[in-house]
Amino acid sequence: MQSFIMLVLGFALLVWGADKFVAGASALARRLGVSPLLVGLTIVAFGTSAPELAVSVTAALQGANEIAVGNVLGSNIFNLLVVAGLSALICPLVMDRTLLRRDWPLSLLAAAMLCAMIAPDLTLSRLEGVVLLAVFALTLFLQIRAALTGRNPLDDAAEEIAMPPLMIGVNILLGLACIILGGQLAVSGATGVARMFGLSETLIGLTIVAIGTSLPELVTSLVAARKGQNEIAMGNVIGSNIFNILLILGVSSVITPIPVLSTSIVDCLVLIGITIVFYLPACRGRLGRFPGALMALCYIAYTVYLIAR
Repeated sequence: MQSFIMLVLGFALLVWGADKFVAGASALARRLGVSPLLVGLTIVAFGTSAPELAVSVTAALQGANEIAVGNVLGSNIFNLLVVAGLSALICPLVMDRTLLRRDWPLSLLAAAMLCAMIAPDLTLSRLEGVVLLAVFALTLFLQIRAALTGRNPLDDAAEEIAMPPLMIGVNILLGLACIILGGQLAVSGATGVARMFGLSETLIGLTIVAIGTSLPELVTSLVAARKGQNEIAMGNVIGSNIFNILLILGVSSVITPIPVLSTSIVDCLVLIGITIVFYLPACRGRLGRFPGALMALCYIAYTVYLIAR
């Protein structure tokens, strides 16, 4: 019974927190006069990736980060296929030109770099971690510079109806705290329920725990899509994928070199493949319901493969 309560409470916190977080993030974009895309790519993406960053850094400090690369790849595949796919199913997503020209290709570059680094020796070294962090710093610089160049500050009339700065901060921080806590409760509750029904630890790890680490991205993007905040929804997906590889794996491997499972190369190739394949319909300027459904079905097929292997 306790597991069911934790599961329901976790999802309630996730949904409520995501609603507040998206409201605060979109208000911040209006207040700063920058594109909501930048906020999605940075603040929202970093916030929803915070649980993965905390877990990965803790594991690295304890010298127990053998599955760090596999977890990041699994999270990125889930983000692209399920988070973006379900968001498109709820409300077809109009693609931002900057996202298509710069950020989606950057997420592909990050995945290709990771594959090239881990393939020869099944290790992500400290030097390779430094390279990932350097690319991340350059990416962040380019994103912020481009956003500030096109900055459009609020006029007086708009400022009167805008959310006050204090409330923006409260919405973002409170929303993020509820997202993180809700995600942890949901994973703990779902794991307890799965054990009650006799599911194996391996199956729980491959499904519930893997999906659980991406719950913040999923709920935040779904809420953003429902509110018509397309730039935040897709910015969160692509931004999180860039953060996960360049920042999380960069920091973790600088702390201690990461041994990589051979299956991670296959997962890396899967990530590269789907990033390319679903870039094609997005390039038309709109990610509709049919590609969204196809993305979700692809994840089901990938999950079947994970269980079988």
